[in-house]
This record gives sequence, C-alpha cells and structure tokens, in this order.
Amino acid sequence: MLYDLNLEITYDYASPANSGRHALRLLPATLPGEQRLVSGNIRLTPGPSERRDRNDFFGNAVTDVVFRKSHSELCFKLKARVDRITTPDEFDISPPLHALPRELANIQALHPDEPVHFLAPSPRLPLAPAFAVYAEEHVDAGMSVVSAVEAIGKALHKDMAFDVDATTVDTPALEAFERRHGVCQDFSHIMIACLRSIGIPAGYVSGFLRTIPPKGQPRLEGADAMHAWVRAWCGIEIGWIEYDPTNALRVGQDHIVVARGRDYGDAAPVKGVLRTAGSQTTDHKVDVIPR
Repeated sequence: MLYDLNLEITYDYASPANSGRHALRLLPATLPGEQRLVSGNIRLTPGPSERRDRNDFFGNAVTDVVFRKSHSELCFKLKARVDRITTPDEFDISPPLHALPRELANIQALHPDEPVHFLAPSPRLPLAPAFAVYAEEHVDAGMSVVSAVEAIGKALHKDMAFDVDATTVDTPALEAFERRHGVCQDFSHIMIACLRSIGIPAGYVSGFLRTIPPKGQPRLEGADAMHAWVRAWCGIEIGWIEYDPTNALRVGQDHIVVARGRDYGDAAPVKGVLRTAGSQTTDHKVDVIPR
C-alpha cells in the first residue's frame, strides 16, 4: 500500500525563544520486507542555524537542529511517500512462555535489534509489581508467547479507557495504569511493562496510523494522527511481532513505522530544549493519504 504523508507541528511561544536544540524523529523508516521510504523531506520555519541528519543506535533517522536566533513560532513540516508492504499473518510457531528464557539464553549478540536490550527497565519504564500481577492474571506458562502477547494486549484494551485528557507526555506508566485511562503512549508503555515483567522482551514503536472515516463521510484533512504501539520478541523462530493495544489488533498495512526503541524516550517525534519564558501552545496536523 502506497501512502502520502503530510505532518505539521507548530509551536507558539508566549515569549520569544532565544535559542533551542531539537532532535526530530519524523521521517518514516525503511524496513526490509515491511516498509520502504520512497521519498521524504523535513522543512523547518524558521530555518535552523545548524542541521545534521544521522541514525541513532536503534537505526532511527534523526534530524538534529539548532536555533540561535530569537523566534516566537516554530514549525516542523514533513512530506513523505511510503510503500507499506502487506504481509500475511504468520503461523504461531513461538515457543511456550515457560521455554522463552532458554531461547533468550542462547542469544549472545548485542546488535540494536537484539531482545537483550528490551527486557530490563528503561528510563521511562521502571517496572512495578502491579504490572507483573496484571500480566500473570491473563497468561499461563503453557501459552505460546504470541498468544500471551495478544492476551495482554486485548485485556488492556478492555480494561483501559482511551482519554486524551487523562495524561500528558510525562505521565508515568504506573499512574496511567492505576487510573485505567490514557492515550496510545500510555497503552503501549503499560503493555511493554507487563510483557517485560513476565520475561517477554518488548519495545515501543512510534509512527502513523491511517484512519478510515465512517461510511458515507469524507476523510477530514489533518484528522489522522501520530500513533504508538508495541513490538514483542516471540522466540528465535518467529522473532518480533507488533501489536496495537489501543485498537486490540496485530499491526498491519495501516500502521507506518517511524521509530523504534525501548520506550517513548528513544522514539519521541520531537525532543529538545529551548530558552524562553511563559507558556506555549502546540498544534499538530497529520494526513495519511492512500494512493
């Protein structure tokens, strides 16, 4: 499936920002057998004093920008075309959950995509007993790892309420879990914590999700959204799978990957610092248009 993507993120500052540094993870990834970036560019207004494009440890495309001149507004615009490759559902050849530690013990490599990086607590995801208790209520040792991943994802979808006003980008996962309210970032962080608590390596995926309007209704410009979901390592034979707990489904051709990491901190679309005073407002528009 071929998609055209348009993203615009605008910041308005109550007082001019005298300087700023930002790391942008906005450009869709090229992933062999999954997704291909056909073309893409990021434009910034005002133009930065410095710009550098690189790949981080996990292979994500990062654009580093520096602003040294005073500015009251900052706008990031992405235009891209992506070919999302349709793959059939795989047979579940993952091992029983109780056998996963043995498979993990046989992996000695430390490449960025290896499961060893996704088992332990990470900067935004300290583990807590509540996650393990919840996960253990919904799985048993004889289940396949894939079945366990799906069981926890479906349980969270049932027990959590999607609520855009319940949390902020900095809300701890445990707090969102205790409230049982949150957004896709919270759903994903909670699911990752639950999976790691029972020994399943799990990571965070940032990207775009194509939304389909109700029958007979036009697609609204800017109504699509950046999204987040989970990837889980399910054994040597099957490797990584991706699951969207916000929507209780395996990730497919409507999900477009931008960045992967241990948690939101590794895949945040915009991260940085600036020198200013007072409040700021943000406007976020996304279009995901199938071709």
